This record gives sequence, structure tokens and C-alpha cells, in this order.
Amino acid sequence: MQVNVVSGAGDTGSVDLADRTFAVDYNEALVHQVVSAYMAGGRRGTKSRKSRAEVRGGGAKPWRQKGIGRARAGSIRSPIWRGGGATFAAKPRSFEQKVNRKMYRGAMRSILSELIRRERLLVVQDFAFEKPKTKDLVARLTALGLADALIITAEKDDTLALASRNLHRVAVQHCAEVSPVSLLSFDKVVMTVIAAKRIEERFA
Repeated sequence: MQVNVVSGAGDTGSVDLADRTFAVDYNEALVHQVVSAYMAGGRRGTKSRKSRAEVRGGGAKPWRQKGIGRARAGSIRSPIWRGGGATFAAKPRSFEQKVNRKMYRGAMRSILSELIRRERLLVVQDFAFEKPKTKDLVARLTALGLADALIITAEKDDTLALASRNLHRVAVQHCAEVSPVSLLSFDKVVMTVIAAKRIEERFA
């Protein structure tokens, strides 16, 4: 498929991208499953509480079983006592969900194709700067009519990353960092021609 290469002055040509990566049907169920798994994998799962067996103390019976008019009690570390253990104590766990490679690639192809269909994906020839100046980046985005964008480059670009650091709704990633969540988190995705070709190869 042919995708226009844009600049601040308008279209400057086109690039040929593979239909198998950028023109597939949108699979909503698959995208939902992969995005949910990706976000679940980012959870730390480190919460921890003590059960009654782990709380210090409580070895002696607080008072005798009968004859004093109070309810029976065997330990001051019972869950119904203040300072006692938790009934179902939370323990560290992993929220990771298994997603095989075929599913992940299929979801990424669906997302990329849908971004093109909704005109949310822009391909540019280059997006490099000599100095990490935020005002230069803002001027470039304004020329493209963008205020909220994910910029994808072929290689890691520290200059561009520094220029975008103070912009709340602008992020910079290179091809190896692109994820389904990052693609869906911004109104527009700006991708260089070389980056588009590498993503085409990666998810072919």
C-alpha cells in the first residue's frame, strides 16, 4: 500500500508499505487481550500482609476458657483482634499473562492498520534535530498540526528525547520500544520512513 510522506508544507511523496503489516483487518478481541496482558505484566505485584501465623506474639491464651463472662479467645493475634493477622493475607504474586508471538504480532498489525485507516499515523522523511531544543520540536509539531503525538524513530535519539522531555503529551520511542499500549495512548503517531520499514520487517 502507498502511504503519503508528509512535512509541514504538505505531502512530499509516498512510501510503499506491506499490506500484511499495515492493511489487515482490525481484530478487536485480539487487541484487547494483548493490551490487557501487556498492562498486567507491568504490575509489580509486591503487596504483602501477615497472616495470623506470621504476626509476632499470641502464643499464650489471653484468658481461661470459661467462668469469666467473656467470649472464648485462643490468641491475641486472631484476625478479629486489633493488631491481629489478616484473614486472607495478600502475598507477592505475578500478574503476567502468556501471550505467544503470533498473537502479539497479529495485535500490532491490527493496531498499525487501524491507525492508518483512522488517519492517526503520519509518516515523515526525517525527524532529527541538531540540538535538544524544545521550542524547535514544538515548532515542528505545530507545522504538522500536532499537539499530542508519539514519535517513532529508527534508532535511539537522545537529542530528540531531551527536546521532548518537558512536553506532557509528546513521547519519543525507537522501533524496538514500540508497544501496543504506547501506540494507543496518543492521538497521533509520527513515524520516520526508515522506522516504518523496520517495523514492517519486525511484524511481517
